[in-house]
Amino acid sequence: MTFIQIIEYQTDQPDAVEALGERMRTDMEAAGDAPRFTRIVRAADRDRPGTYFTIVEFPSYEAAVQNNEDPRTQEFSAEMMRLSKGAPRFYNLEGLQAMEF
Repeated sequence: MTFIQIIEYQTDQPDAVEALGERMRTDMEAAGDAPRFTRIVRAADRDRPGTYFTIVEFPSYEAAVQNNEDPRTQEFSAEMMRLSKGAPRFYNLEGLQAMEF
């Protein structure tokens, strides 16, 4: 089953966050590196303006750890902290069941 990390954060610069993610994606592609994650979803909280979530799916917990240890991920996280209001909240979830219809 998958490992899922959810990052909840507040920002008044959502376009800069999107650009940061796109830059990381293109840098990985240019280096010929395959991502360790299988899916990323960015979402806005409809009930709390300025609150966002990034949902990252990994094939395993070990892949998530390797991703977190990557210097590019650490650089991305540092930049995210500068774009965020306050510290982000992390949820680390072990996938138990998935249903697709």
